[in-house]
Amino acid sequence: MFELKTLSQDAIPHALERIERYRLLNEPRVAVSICQDILDVDPENQDALVGMILAITDQFRDNTGARLNQGLELIPRLSDEYDRDYYTGICYEREAKARLNRRYPGVEHDAYDLLHDAMTWFEKADDLRSAGNEDARLRWNSCARVIMEQNLTPRPRTELEQPLE
Repeated sequence: MFELKTLSQDAIPHALERIERYRLLNEPRVAVSICQDILDVDPENQDALVGMILAITDQFRDNTGARLNQGLELIPRLSDEYDRDYYTGICYEREAKARLNRRYPGVEHDAYDLLHDAMTWFEKADDLRSAGNEDARLRWNSCARVIMEQNLTPRPRTELEQPLE
């Protein structure tokens, strides 16, 4: 149908700035498109991968088709173990918050489980952090506050157990 135009290597720094701009303008689909253009030219570009993960998770809130697995599938491409753990936590945290906005039966349990998973990843990242970087700790606290403020609870065991027949 259309042949996409290839981005030049020289344009990558400016395109990376555009990712942040379009995310701030609440146009995550445009940001994802820019990330794809960068990654087509430089498949290992860490800034573009992070931008893509964040732009995908920006779409969770609006339920516009972006799914948790889309973000998680990019994680192994991150070269730094801290980043892999931290951005995995971000994916789970943002999915939990998006679900809370949808308000459906059992959401308090789903959100709790997702936030608990996020907190586990943030703890792993916190163990790997560089001096002065306490971003994972801040995110862990944010998740804990959501759980406490919204009185989220794990799924009752009776819902997890399968009846014997």
